[in-house]
Amino acid sequence: MPPRPPTVRRTSSAPRARRGALSLSAALLLASCGAPTSKAPAATTPAEPTIYTAAEVAAGAMGAPQGAPIQAVLTAPPLVPPPTNRTAPANVVVNLEVVEKTMPISEGVDYTFWTFGGTVPGSFIRIRQGDHVEFHLQNHPDNKMPHNIDLHAVTGPGGGAASSFTAPGHASQFSFQALNPGLYVYHCATAPVGMHVANGMYGLILVEPPGGLPPVDREYYVMQGDWYTVGKYREKGLQPFDMQKAIEENATYVVFNGAEGALVGDNALQAKVGERVRIYVGNGGPNLVSSFHVIGEIFDKVYFEGGDRFQTNVQTTMIPAGGSAIVEYIVEAPGTYVLVDHSLFRAFNKGAVGMMKVTGGDNLVVYSGKEVDSVYLADKAAATGAPVAAATAATAAGALTLDQQIAAGERLFAGTCSTCHQADGKGLAGVFPPLAGSDWLMADARRSVGVVLNGLSGPVTVNDQPYNSVMPPMSQLNDDEVAHILTYVRNSWGNKGDAVSPAMVAEVRKETPRSVGAAH
Repeated sequence: MPPRPPTVRRTSSAPRARRGALSLSAALLLASCGAPTSKAPAATTPAEPTIYTAAEVAAGAMGAPQGAPIQAVLTAPPLVPPPTNRTAPANVVVNLEVVEKTMPISEGVDYTFWTFGGTVPGSFIRIRQGDHVEFHLQNHPDNKMPHNIDLHAVTGPGGGAASSFTAPGHASQFSFQALNPGLYVYHCATAPVGMHVANGMYGLILVEPPGGLPPVDREYYVMQGDWYTVGKYREKGLQPFDMQKAIEENATYVVFNGAEGALVGDNALQAKVGERVRIYVGNGGPNLVSSFHVIGEIFDKVYFEGGDRFQTNVQTTMIPAGGSAIVEYIVEAPGTYVLVDHSLFRAFNKGAVGMMKVTGGDNLVVYSGKEVDSVYLADKAAATGAPVAAATAATAAGALTLDQQIAAGERLFAGTCSTCHQADGKGLAGVFPPLAGSDWLMADARRSVGVVLNGLSGPVTVNDQPYNSVMPPMSQLNDDEVAHILTYVRNSWGNKGDAVSPAMVAEVRKETPRSVGAAH
C-alpha cells in the first residue's frame, strides 16, 4: 500500500475545499447560532482547537495521555454517554461483555440475539481523538459461540478482530489509539461474519474531535438492522435465524434498536419544543442500506457517513450497512414525529418505525393541524407488549379466551383496517361498507376470512346499500392475526358473533387461491 501523502495541520482559518460542508470543529464556533438557549458571549473568543490528521496523532502531536486511567461510561440504547469534556488525551478502559440471550423481536415473537452488552445495538462507547484505549472483551460462560469485535474506529488489521477472538467463558484484551474523530460502527467479525452481525452484534463508538461537539439539549442512539427468521413477519413463537433468506437479502424484519416497537409508545424518544436534538444513527445491516427520515422534520445538519463534515437542510439521509450519520434538528412544534426507513415497505410491513414525542406550546404559524398517530403508526402507536403477546401466550397454553382475542384484534385492527373502515366501524358512505351492524359480514364467517385473505372487488350490498370499491388482499397477515381481527370485528359496535379461530383461517388459506401479486 503506498504511503499517505504529506499532510498539513489545519486550523479553522484555513479555507475549505468544498462549499456547504463544515467540519465538526468549525461547528463549535457556530453552535450558539439558532440554538434554543444561548449563552452569554465570553469576554474573549477562545481559539478553535487545532484539527489533527491521523498521521499527526500517531506521531504524537496531541501529546501523551494524561491522568489516571478512565473507565469508559457505556450506555444502552437509546441513551448516550455524557461528553468527555476533556482537553487532552487519556488512557481509557472499555469493558464490554458478549451475551447471547432470547428477547422479543415483535409482540409474541422471540429471537435468540447475540449482543454486545446485552442489548441490540450494543453499548454506546464515547471517547476522544488521541485517547489510548485498553479494550477488554468478555464472552459470557453461558454463551455457545466464540465472538470477537471489529471497531471501525481502530486503525490496524481487522480493526481489533484478530486480537479479540474469544471463546465462551474467556476474555481478551487489546489496545489502540483513536486516530480519527467521527462516529463509527463496531461489529463481530467471527465467521460466518454475516450471521453474527445478523443476530445483532453491532453498535456505535463516537470519537469526539479535540474540542468536543457543539452542545445540544438531547442526544439519542438509534441503529437500524435487518433480520432473517424462518417464520414470516410476526409469526409467533421462538424464531430461528434463516441463512438462506439472509443470503438472498430477503429480510423478515427491518427494525430500529433490535425490535419492532423499540422506539414507539412508552418507548418513544422525548423532546420539548425549542430543543435541539442530536441523533447518532447507525446501520448494522448486515445487508440493507437505510433511507433514514423523520416525518415532519428537516435535518438542520447531517454529518454524512459519520465524518467531520455536514450538509444542511436534509430531508432523508442514506446510511450504508456498516455506516453511520449524525443528524441534528430543532423541534418547533409539539406532536409525534415518526422515524422511518423511507423504503416504506420496510417501515410499515417489516417494522422500521419509531417515534419522537415532543411536548410544549403550539406554534400555529409554524404548523396548524391535527396530530393523527394512526396515519403513520397504526397498531405501532400503542405501547408494546400487552394484548397480542398475551393472546399468543394463552394460545400456546391452550387457554385463549374470547376477550383476549378481542383485545388483540382491536390492536391489530388499528393497523390494518381502521383507515378505510374507520375506528368506529362505520366505513365511508358510498365508498367503504360498514362493519358495524353489517348483515353481509355477520352472515358468513368463512366468507369474511376469504375476503381478508383474497380481497374483494366489485359490487356488494350491505344493509341494503350498494357499494362498489376494492379491498386489496391482506394475506400477508398471519392466521392468528386474521382470526383476532375478525373476532374483534364480529364482537364490536353492536355485532354479536362467535370467535374466528386460526385453524379456520388456515383452512380457508389452503382451500382458496391467492390473487396475482398477493402475499402468501
